[in-house]
Amino acid sequence: MIDTAYAMGGMGGGMPGAGGDWSFMLVMAILFAIFYFLLIRPQQQKQKELKSMLDNLAHGDTVVTSGGIHGKVVALTDAIVTLEIADKIRIKISRSFIGTVLQKAGKE
Repeated sequence: MIDTAYAMGGMGGGMPGAGGDWSFMLVMAILFAIFYFLLIRPQQQKQKELKSMLDNLAHGDTVVTSGGIHGKVVALTDAIVTLEIADKIRIKISRSFIGTVLQKAGKE
């Protein structure tokens, strides 16, 4: 009797229709589009802006590091930025640790 129920598919184990595959793919595509426009794309734009800001650093810019240190750029290399954080007190940090540029050089 149990074998007959399984053979007939009467216990809720029916196969989904052929349209079920397309609706699943459509839902997955919509979810991917939502994730792309809400998460992935804004993050890529933010990274592009940060790279542009780091590439445009110049002597005399006032910056804040990601650690919260405020200073003025006094020397630059490809990887290292030297900041003057007080009179005659200079520190070297990696360029990637610059968080924001508060003021560009010459714009007071």
